[in-house]
Amino acid sequence: MKKLFLISLVLSFTYSAFSQVYQWRGEKRDGYFKESGLLKTWPAEGPVMVIKVEKLGKGFSSPVIANQTIYVTGMIDTLDYLSAIDFQGNIKWQVAYGRSWSKSFPDTRSTPTIEGDRVYVVGGMGRLVCIDANNGKENWAVDVDKDFKAEWHNWGVSESPLIVDDKVICTPGGSETSVVAFDKITGKLIWKSECIGGRRAYVSPTIYQYKNFKFILAATATNLIALNPENGTKAWSYQYYKKELTDDENGLIWTNTPVFKNDEIFLSMGYNYPAVMLKMDPSGTSVTEKWTNKTLDNHHHGTMVAGDYIYGSNWINNGKGNWVCLKWDTGEVKYETTWINKGSLVGADDLFYAYEEKTGTVGLIKPNPEEWEVISSFKVTAGTGPHWAHPYIYDGKLFLRHGEVLMVYNIKA
Repeated sequence: MKKLFLISLVLSFTYSAFSQVYQWRGEKRDGYFKESGLLKTWPAEGPVMVIKVEKLGKGFSSPVIANQTIYVTGMIDTLDYLSAIDFQGNIKWQVAYGRSWSKSFPDTRSTPTIEGDRVYVVGGMGRLVCIDANNGKENWAVDVDKDFKAEWHNWGVSESPLIVDDKVICTPGGSETSVVAFDKITGKLIWKSECIGGRRAYVSPTIYQYKNFKFILAATATNLIALNPENGTKAWSYQYYKKELTDDENGLIWTNTPVFKNDEIFLSMGYNYPAVMLKMDPSGTSVTEKWTNKTLDNHHHGTMVAGDYIYGSNWINNGKGNWVCLKWDTGEVKYETTWINKGSLVGADDLFYAYEEKTGTVGLIKPNPEEWEVISSFKVTAGTGPHWAHPYIYDGKLFLRHGEVLMVYNIKA
């Protein structure tokens, strides 16, 4: 009996220590949400709004749902706040976790990462915090950007923390290190990587798995880095930003988490800077450029992989962009087409959800390499500012954030 109890205790600890992670752009940070039985068309006025929440603070971050609670960040006065909201739209608690970025576009951008009863989030000045998901109490915090001498670009910090096994990952960049890992329970430093070079980017890292390889893919403003999650050693790195390819320092505004399939990884950063497809060596120690493409220079809205194709919006200027489909293997442009403006793209149940940034038009899209096929659409009318928050899908609901307002729509069939 005692032996059975100990086994049960170990299993219980293992489950709590390595439970489901809820995070920005879905389970794998690739824009896909594991949902089924969703509407295949919407009414002319759009799906039914079931929740509307105001006074969240200004922000471009996405909501994340866990523990039967909606978690979302926002800037109130000069501080970044985390709000916990029930499914009736009531704010259960709202706590400050750090100073907001104080310069250009200070609105909160870090989306929370949730595992079990712990919420991880990074403030606009680089303070990494672990918060109790039940009551908003701060478990621990590390001033990452100060302690590890981060070097900022014009818009501070946009990173969403990454959970890998027993670690939480943050990427300050700068001259001392590039990536750091902390014990997710205590906040104690486990490792820091060598300095690869480059200031802090706006990219949220991801986990890359292929055959026997498991790497953290993280980025500075100039370099993509593949790291061993256990000890932070570099498997390989790739200098993505090269000054000779652009006259505009805006090329350093790299925000998009890489997407990948098998041994190939796709990168895009907007501003007429070439997107690139990388191919990893069979030994997992280097990558080479397979092809480049200047049509799908995605700004900060994310790209999607569906079958043998890549979809997303491109950058014509800061206020304009088209929608593009590329062939994965070759970079061939299948189409570039106008649909209102550029915007974010996520997917669920074999369809895409596009959230256009200028007018707030939301489109239900059929992935089609021959044309940009809009099935249904509606407009978000509440909130202020650009529509930059990426959509989130959970339990048959579509969550859209616009400025200080969160709207939830029923998209279950």
